[in-house]
Amino acid sequence: MELRTVLVVGTGLIGTSAALALRKRGVRVLLADRDPGAVRLARELGAGEEWQATEPPATERADLAIIAVPPAYVASELLELQRIGAARFYTDVASVKAEPIHRAAQLGCDLATYVASHPLAGREKSGPGAAREDLFLGRPWALCPTEEADPEAKAAVLRMIELCGANAVEVSAIDHDRAVAVVSHAPHVAASAVAARLADATDVALGLAGQGVRDVTRIAGSDPGMWLGILSGNASPVAEVLEAVANDLADAASALRSMADGDGTATGELTQLLKRGVVGHDRIPGKHGGPASDYDVVQVVIGDRPGQLARLFQVCDEVGVNVEDVRLEHAPGLPLGIAELSVRPDTATSLTEALRERGWQVP
Repeated sequence: MELRTVLVVGTGLIGTSAALALRKRGVRVLLADRDPGAVRLARELGAGEEWQATEPPATERADLAIIAVPPAYVASELLELQRIGAARFYTDVASVKAEPIHRAAQLGCDLATYVASHPLAGREKSGPGAAREDLFLGRPWALCPTEEADPEAKAAVLRMIELCGANAVEVSAIDHDRAVAVVSHAPHVAASAVAARLADATDVALGLAGQGVRDVTRIAGSDPGMWLGILSGNASPVAEVLEAVANDLADAASALRSMADGDGTATGELTQLLKRGVVGHDRIPGKHGGPASDYDVVQVVIGDRPGQLARLFQVCDEVGVNVEDVRLEHAPGLPLGIAELSVRPDTATSLTEALRERGWQVP
C-alpha cells in the first residue's frame, strides 16, 4: 500500500523519529502536538509541517495517523481523530498494547481502521531534539492487530514500518506486554534500583566507577514521568518479573551473608545464579537479530583528542577488519581511555599487529 501523507500526533522522540524517517522516504508528514514548542522544534528539524486540527470533517485526510502519546491517552486520542476523520487508518507506538486496545473498545473506537504497534527502539533522551531518522533501522517493530482489524489497515501500518527501516513482528497484545516486561520494562526498574544506590554513594565510590556500572545504569537516566506511565499500563506483567528478580537477589544476599559468617558451603546458589545469568545473556540476539556471535576484543589506548577515533578506524579499514562493536572507557582524571574493538576472532591478531606497527598502544 502506498502512503502519500502521514499524520504524526505527538512529536516526542518516537513520533519525530518516525516523521524524519518517513520524510526521508518521500512521504508528506503532518505534525500535531499539544505542546506548540515541540511541534515547532520538530518542524525546524525537518520532520514535517504543522497540522491544523479542525472540526469534522477534517480539511485534509491522511493515509495513516501515528498516535505517539503516552499509553493512557492513546484511546482518547484515537477516538478524537476518528471523530474528525483525520486519516483512513490509525496506529499507535506506545510501549504497552493490551490496555490501550481494551480502552479503545470501551470508548467505541472503530477497531477496523486501527492496528496497534510498538517500535522496540529508543534512547535515554526524550523530546524531538533527541529524534533520529535512523532510530528504527533494523529494529523489531511489534504489530498487534485485533480480529476486527481491516486487512488494508494492517497493510498501511506494515508499509509505514517498512519505510522506517524496521522489521515487523506480529504478536498478540497480551504476549507483547509480557515480552516487553521481561526485556524492557523490568530491566528499567532494576537499572533504576541500582542507580538509586549511587545517589548516596561516597565520592570515593563514584571516583572508582567504571564501565560496568555505567552499562548497568545507562537506561536509568530516562524521564521518570514517561516511565511511570509505561509501567502503570503494564503493571502486572512487570510486577511478576520484578518479583522473580527480587527472589533471586534475596537468595544471593542470603548466600553472601552466610559466606561472610564463614559458611564455605553457601556458594552453590550464588554460583547457579551467575551461571543462569551467563545463559540468559548469551540468548540475547546478536547483530542483525541473528544468533549472538563470539568476538575477540582488541583493547587500544586512545587519547581524548579530536580525530583519534577516526585514525583508529582508518587502521581497521586499511587492514580490512570490520569492527562489529566498539566501547569506550575513560580513565578517571586522565586525558585518555580504552577503546574496545569487537572483531571476528580470525582478524584479531592481524589488527593487533597493524595497530602496534602504527604506534598505537595495545595492552
